[in-house]
Amino acid sequence: MKASLVALLLAALLGAPVARAEQAPDSPAAEHARLAAHSLLIALAAAGERLVAVGDRGGIVFSDDRGRSWVQADFVPTQALLTGVCFFDAQHGLAVGHDEVILATADAGRSWKRTHYAPEAQQPLLDVWCGTGGRAIAVGAYSTYLTSEDGGGTWAARKFTPTPREPRAKEARAAAASASDEGQAGGGYHLNRIVAATPTRLYIAAEAGHLYRSDDAGASWLELTSPYHGSFFGVLPLAGNAVLAFGLRGNLYRSDDAGASWQKIDSGTVQLLDGAARFDDGGVAVVGLSGVLLVSHDDGHSFTLDQQSDYTGLSAIMSIGSDELAVVGDGGVRVIALHGPPPAAAGAAH
Repeated sequence: MKASLVALLLAALLGAPVARAEQAPDSPAAEHARLAAHSLLIALAAAGERLVAVGDRGGIVFSDDRGRSWVQADFVPTQALLTGVCFFDAQHGLAVGHDEVILATADAGRSWKRTHYAPEAQQPLLDVWCGTGGRAIAVGAYSTYLTSEDGGGTWAARKFTPTPREPRAKEARAAAASASDEGQAGGGYHLNRIVAATPTRLYIAAEAGHLYRSDDAGASWLELTSPYHGSFFGVLPLAGNAVLAFGLRGNLYRSDDAGASWQKIDSGTVQLLDGAARFDDGGVAVVGLSGVLLVSHDDGHSFTLDQQSDYTGLSAIMSIGSDELAVVGDGGVRVIALHGPPPAAAGAAH
């Protein structure tokens, strides 16, 4: 049975082991399907001018016409649910997913090879970052943290030990020490999303209200003061030191100081928010479950709810022009046309 976006997110929220796709030990290749672009898709990335989306049962599709038409990848050596994708350049990229699988491509997503696979760990990977010089980081359930220095060809597991902020330092150190005990199932928080603000500044959104920042391309991490104790499913860097964080029950926050302090933004929804992108000059869009699309024309200071009529869950979004967005989710991929700012808001002060 096809997994649903809601079920996958709830599994992570409840702290239960995330279900893995049933498959043979050697992980057969993804099957070709006529409606692959309309199946569950979780993540979206750009490979130069090409768009690449990944999702259910090893499904990978790509578009060379700004999302109007999609082609399924020729070969994907897994049927695991794929949850994250990124590109180093127009040709070389990575995808990650359940069964702790990592795939690499050298032809802009048309074909893939498997470079890491550990189903016995029962620690699904949830996102991946492609940096400069072939450096990459994959993150996932129970603080799974893998690094590569060769473009994803080989991977090393590393303990995720961020520096805690006062006054939670003692409590956080004790929790980190407990979570890092070898052999302890379920230790550590789920690391849901990793994104880059600059080549060296990274952010991680995690469960239980945890947010982290690195200023040295992931060599070290700092736990940020959190404005909320529920799970975060995404972070979106904005201009300068500004950043958005979003997650459960429509919770949306903005920081102007790289996460040192936060201001709550009225999202107008209680649906889970899980994807965001910048567009045009000062435009920001955030998507979530039940067809939620939030649009800002003032660099994320305020948002308007543009409810999608089919109420289909959305998981990732990308700008494909000044007035169009490509989105993926339960119903696959689609293109949404943006409307301009309301007349009253166009010249409003922040």
